[in-house]
Amino acid sequence: MEQTAKKKTEEALAEIYRNAQLALQSISNILPEVDDEEIKRELTSQHEEYERFSAKAAMLAKDMGLELKEPNPMKKAMMWGSIKMSTMTDNSRSHIADMMVQGTVMGITALRTSASEVPVDGNDAILELLNEMITAEEQFEKKWKEYL
Repeated sequence: MEQTAKKKTEEALAEIYRNAQLALQSISNILPEVDDEEIKRELTSQHEEYERFSAKAAMLAKDMGLELKEPNPMKKAMMWGSIKMSTMTDNSRSHIADMMVQGTVMGITALRTSASEVPVDGNDAILELLNEMITAEEQFEKKWKEYL
C-alpha cells in the first residue's frame, strides 16, 4: 500500500477509536443524570456497542503496531461540563434524545469523512469496521429520534 493510502487508512482507524471514546465518555456523563429507565437501558446498550468498537479498533492498531491517542482531555472536560449544565435544567426523555442525536450526527459526519478519504484498496478490516460503525451510528440516530 502506498504511503499516503496507508496514512489515510491509519487515520480512519484513529477516527473510529476517537469516535468510540468520545461516545463512551458522553454516555458515561449522561447516565447518572437520567431517571427514565428505558433511556438508561438504551444508553447502556449503546455504551456496550461503543466499547466493542473501541476494543476492535485497539486490537487492529496493536496488530499494525500503531498507537491510538485518547481524545483531548480538554475536549472531554468541556463535554462533561456541557452535559452537566444541559441536564441540570432538563433531563427529560426528549432532551436526552436530542443531545444523543446531536452527538451521533457529529460522529457519523466524522466517520463518513474518514470513509471518503480511505482508498478502496485500504486495509479491509479497517474499512469493514468503519462501515460497521457508520451503520451502527445511523441506527442509534434513528432510535434516538423515536424519543423526540
